[in-house]
Amino acid sequence: QVQIVESGGGLVQPGGSLRLTCTVARLNIRNLDMGWYRQAPEKEREVVASIRSDGTTTYADSVKGRFQISRDNVGATGGLEMNVLNPNDTAVYYCKVYSDSLRLQWWGQGTQVTVSS
Repeated sequence: QVQIVESGGGLVQPGGSLRLTCTVARLNIRNLDMGWYRQAPEKEREVVASIRSDGTTTYADSVKGRFQISRDNVGATGGLEMNVLNPNDTAVYYCKVYSDSLRLQWWGQGTQVTVSS
């Protein structure tokens, strides 16, 4: 069964950095797209960043210049490097592996990121 697990979340002070990792098991991600989403308390889930199978990346305006998404097809992992974090970045971060053409998607359970002093 496909398994997607996010890791790397935690508590960090404003201005700090954090790296999230999305580990994918029993699924070849080579031809699949990946994305990071987040949901803050009492807010809607939003797209943070995505990286297509061809390496094309997109970022939400709120994180441009601060976050960087990556992927390792051989290692079957995705990453999200987050820099200059602020309290508005506090949320549960989710990893999604998907194929729009195939209309398939898999989600992880999420990892909590808390930015607070």
